[in-house]
Parts: sequence; C-alpha cells; structure tokens
Amino acid sequence: MSDQTVPVSAHDPSTRTRVRAEANLSTTVKNLWPYIWPHHRSDLKARIYAALAMLIIAKLLTMAIPYSFKWATDAVAGRPDQSLAVLPASLTGPIALTIGYGVLRSVMALFTQGRDALFASVAMHAVRRLATEVFVHLHELSLRYHLERKTGGLTRVLERGRNAIETIVRMIMLTGVPTAVEFLLILAVFTFQFDWRYAFAVTVMIVAYMVFTTVATNWRIAIRQSMNESDQDANTKAIDSLLNFETVKYFGAEEREAARYDRSMSRYEKLSIRTYTSLAFLNAGQALIFSAGLSVVMIMCLAGIRSGHNTIGDFVLVNAMMIQLYQPLNFMGLVYREVKQAVIDIELMFAILDQKPEVKDRAGAPALRITEGRLRFENVHFSYDPARSILKGVSFEIPPGKTVAVVGPSGAGKSTLSRLLFRFYEPSSGRISIDGQDILEVTQASLRDAIGMVPQDTVLFNDTIEYNIRYGRWEATEAEVREAARSAQIDGFIEAVPDGYKAQVGERGLKLSGGEKQRVAIARTMLKAPPVLVLDEATSALDSFTEREIQDALERVSRGRTTLVIAHRLSTVIGADEILVLVKGAIAERGTHEELLARRGVYAAMWNRQRQADAARDALRRASEIDHDVPLDADVDA
Repeated sequence: MSDQTVPVSAHDPSTRTRVRAEANLSTTVKNLWPYIWPHHRSDLKARIYAALAMLIIAKLLTMAIPYSFKWATDAVAGRPDQSLAVLPASLTGPIALTIGYGVLRSVMALFTQGRDALFASVAMHAVRRLATEVFVHLHELSLRYHLERKTGGLTRVLERGRNAIETIVRMIMLTGVPTAVEFLLILAVFTFQFDWRYAFAVTVMIVAYMVFTTVATNWRIAIRQSMNESDQDANTKAIDSLLNFETVKYFGAEEREAARYDRSMSRYEKLSIRTYTSLAFLNAGQALIFSAGLSVVMIMCLAGIRSGHNTIGDFVLVNAMMIQLYQPLNFMGLVYREVKQAVIDIELMFAILDQKPEVKDRAGAPALRITEGRLRFENVHFSYDPARSILKGVSFEIPPGKTVAVVGPSGAGKSTLSRLLFRFYEPSSGRISIDGQDILEVTQASLRDAIGMVPQDTVLFNDTIEYNIRYGRWEATEAEVREAARSAQIDGFIEAVPDGYKAQVGERGLKLSGGEKQRVAIARTMLKAPPVLVLDEATSALDSFTEREIQDALERVSRGRTTLVIAHRLSTVIGADEILVLVKGAIAERGTHEELLARRGVYAAMWNRQRQADAARDALRRASEIDHDVPLDADVDA
C-alpha cells in the first residue's frame, strides 16, 4: 500500500455534459469512418458493395409488392390493369398474381436478410477494432488517470460504447439508408401512379412525423441520459461493495451498503418509469400523425374511384403503400433515438481516446541496456499536487547486486520512489538513472522489463495459480514455472490443493491467504528474473510467523540483484547494505543498521518503539496461552 495517497478529485460531471454538447452524428461518423471502412481488408469491401447491391434490389422488390396486391385486386374486381396485357393470361389471373405477391415478399426477405448477414462482419469488425484500441489506450494512460476514476464507470463506458458502435453502423447502413431509399421510391410511385397531391400529402405527413419524433425524442433522451447515469452509479457502487466484500463483513455494514445501493436503484426506478411513460407518449403521437396522413390519401383515392380515375386496386395500392411506409417511418423514430444515444456513448469512448498519457516515451527513445544494474536517484523532487511537495532533493545510489532499504513514517514518500522508478510519474526535477541511462530517455517497456516488483498488497488475476505465476514471463516453460514456485516455497501448497497449478485463485486472489498471495507474487518475480528488484513493504501486512517465511523467500529472490526495499517493519531490513531514513520527503539519516542505532537518532527511536510493541505483543500472546492452560474449575484465589 502506498504511504502517500494521490489526491483523487471527484469524477468531473461536466465531462458528460461537454460530450453531450459536442456530440453530433456527422462528427461521430467522421470519427468512426476509419473503423467502418476497412481500407486494409478487400474482403470486407467486397461485402459492403454486395450488401449495397442487395439493398437496392430488396427495395425495388418492396415497391413491386403493393403493385402485385393491386393487380390481384383489380383482376378479382374484373378490371385488370392494361399494363399487364403484354403478359400471358396465365400470369394475370387472381391466383397467379396472388402467388406472385407471395413470391415477391419471399425474395425481398431473402435479399434483406442476405444484406444484413453480409454487413454483420463489417459492423462487428468496427466494434472489435475500436473497442480494442480503447482498451489498449486505457492501459497506456497514466496511473493518476486511473486513480481519479472509478473502474466500474470506465468499464460501463467501454461496454456502452461497444454496443453503440454496432448500433450506429447497423442503424445507419441497415436501417437509415434503406429507409431513405424507400421514402424516395414511395414518393415517386405516388407522383407518377397518381398525382402530385398524393406525394404532397405524404410528404407533409412524413415531415410532421419526423418533427414530432425529433422533438419528443430529444425530450426523452435527457431522461434516458439521467437514467443511464443512475444505472452507472448503481453499477459502480455494486462493484465497489463486492470488491470490498470482506471489509463490509468486518464492519457489519451489509444494511448500510444495501441502503446505499437501494438509493441509487430508487433513482434509477423513477427515471425508468419516466422513460417508459415518455415512450408511450411518443408512440401515441406517431400513430395519430400517421393515421391522419393515411386517412387523407385514402379519402383522395376514394374520390378518384368515384370519378372513375382510380380502381379498387388503386385503393388497395394506396393502403398497402402507406402501411408499408409505416414500418420504415417507425424505424426512423427508432433510428433517431438509438443513434442519438449511441452518438453520446461513442463520444465518451472518443473522449477517453482524446486523453493524453501523462508519461510518454520520447521520440526515438532507445531500449534500456543493463550492464551492471547500478541505480541512482540524483536530487529528485516530486509532488502529486504543486501545493504540496512529496520528495525534496532525494539522492542515493544502489551499487550492482546490493540492497538499499528505505524506512520512515507513513506519508514520508517511500512508495513514491517506486512509482517514479517505474515511470508511473516523472520527477518534477532531478534524475533517476540505471547504469548511467536516464530512465526518462529510454522506453517504458524496456525499463519495466528490467525491474521486478513484489508489492505489499498482491492482487491476482481471477484465473489459475499457473496463470498468475506465468504472468512474470509468459513464454516460460512449465518446468520454469514450477522451479519459480519451488524457489518461492509455494510448490508444496500448490501440489496439496485440488487441481494444483490449475486451481482458480478467485477474484483478486481472495481464495488464497495473504502469505500464499505474496509467495505467488515472489514466484512470478523470480520467473521474470529482473536485474533490478523493488520490494514495497512486501511483508508488512503479514503475521510474524508468515513474515519470517516470506522474508526467507525475499532474500533468495533479491540475491545478486540490485534491490530497493521499502519497509515499515525495521526487523526486515537489518541485513541491508544501507538504510535510508526518509522523513517528510528528505533523507534524514543513512547508514547500516548498527551505525544508525549508534547515532540514537530517528531510526533508533523507530527501532525502540517497534521493539517495545513487539515485546508487548509477545507478552500478551504468552499470557493468552497461560490463561488457556488454567483448568476451568481452578480456584482463582488460590
């Protein structure tokens, strides 16, 4: 655990507001286009062209379906359409035309489904590319970014953004474009089959429908955004509480956590009800507008039938065209709603991509070259917040193969040293070098490849023991993994548990004890075999017996390596080649254990306090053991 907490500001709510204000469809499509259009995949381009061809064919067949209905109706009424006179009589009868109607619908459905199937790989390829890019970028962002944000909220943004990409691509290409084509074809039919008044009436209805849909949807989106935010808040609280399951149990806080979660769900419930109520209002308004438009054109057609300009088949054609128009119109409302929300979700993903890493490799930075493993801190200053300095001119050197320990009170800046060494942050001034190479001038990957870390709080992946050990060096052989486990003295435990190396460790390694998790961390560091090693309070959370066992393993892993030990318990650093006492960000004392005790300064005072505390604990333990040995019926006064 860090001895210096990085200031964590609340997640800025203005971020979502700014994204909503800046998000628009054209900008989003422009940003998405490199992912949608597969420049590097000729097979996907061919699928896009084939899908567009099938789209046009399907829409032409869609226009022909109402005509087949009209022709069959006129044939039944005894007024066959003269335009069909060129066809054989066997194809113009009511039964034949009805069969033709069914065939056209079937072929149209086949082309539509074929188009969707062809385009599915294009849509999902875009989803995969962008989601992976965001995931990689999240790992490139600095530690400060992740400390200032909630993991549950980030994963929710990633999940919604992933779904939104699919929504945008599918809605625009598989619904929006086909619907626009269908609108144009229907208006052409009304203009040329009837007259301009029909087309005008339908256009007015479409415009009124779309205006109402836009206004009502914008109103609903504000409600949905609030609902989504409350859903994200509830999800974040649930993840936070479940990750801290043991802490909740320690403090008997189940009811408090349930009440905290229920408050978020209560807000979500109210906003969900408003969402469904507003949807009912939107659907009702759309139905009224469409019904009015349908009634107008059908009354116009009835007037045409009375005057002899239209047939009963024309009446059926008008009705079929309008009913056929209703589905794409309804889809346009859905498209607008979904695309509007998807734009916001995608822009939140792009907002993450816009975040610049605080720590970046210099242009053309070379890889770190390890010759000896000499580590130097030269007059290093650092602050998380400019108003509060953490390190104040820290300078020390660790010769190759030697061990230097850093001790001091909490908040002195000890763990900050390891964060700077790993380049999670960069010094405000000063220099950190390995074998004379400034770590700011080499690649982060090569730097971290040369350093091993055993932290105080080892968090394991929810996978097998073998997976977590192999994480130190992925290409290691099975024999090397087992040798690392043996060196860390965890091989006996692994072989004793069911499934052995394939045993699952649980979320964050919760199925293992603290000592077992530390041994896994030591094993994977041994497998990595780094020339430079950092032990960041690796035993401070363990009991005395386990601490001694782990200390033996740590001494083996650090043997022959340049080692920086950050320690709370002074008994673990007695054998260090040099001990630095860090107080308020500056080195107050330095020397060996014996030298520092002889000075009777800060280190000696810390040592005496810990010795007294250890003695008190030992006395309490012995008293407890004696009490347990007293017979229950013994005379206490005797």
